[in-house]
Amino acid sequence: MNDWDPAAFENALIEDMRAHEGAVTTGPLKGHPLLIMTSQGAKTGESHPAILTYHRHGRDYIVAGTASGSPTTPAWVHNVRENPEVTVEVDNRQFEATAMEVEGADRDELWGEHVAQLPHFADYTTKTDRVFPIVRLTLKAG
Repeated sequence: MNDWDPAAFENALIEDMRAHEGAVTTGPLKGHPLLIMTSQGAKTGESHPAILTYHRHGRDYIVAGTASGSPTTPAWVHNVRENPEVTVEVDNRQFEATAMEVEGADRDELWGEHVAQLPHFADYTTKTDRVFPIVRLTLKAG
C-alpha cells in the first residue's frame, strides 16, 4: 500500500517554509533554495502553486522545468507559457513577476549556472532525453 500523498507533502513543505523565513528545515529538501511560484492554469485559469528550486542571476530568479528528471514537462511550464504573469514568494515575501522561458545560447548558459550552483540537477539529464525548459522570473518594479 502506498501512503505517499504529494499534496500533503507540498502543503507541509510550504508550512515549513513560511514558519522559517522561507527556509526548509526538515526532509529531503532541507537547505535547498526554494520559492513558491503561483501561476494561472493554462486550461482552467485557476491559481496553481509550484515549489521550485532556484538560483539567482542578477536580480532574477532562474528555475528549471525538470520535474526531477521526469520525461514529462511539468504543468507549471505550460501555465507560464500561456500566462506569464505570476506571483513569487521567497523568504516570506511576495512579489509580482513575469515568467519568460529562455531559449538558445541564453538557456544553455543559465542551465550551466543552475547545475554549477545546484549540482544534483546534473543527474536529471541521465533520466530523460528531454531538454529542460529554463524560466527567468523577473520581479516587477514596485
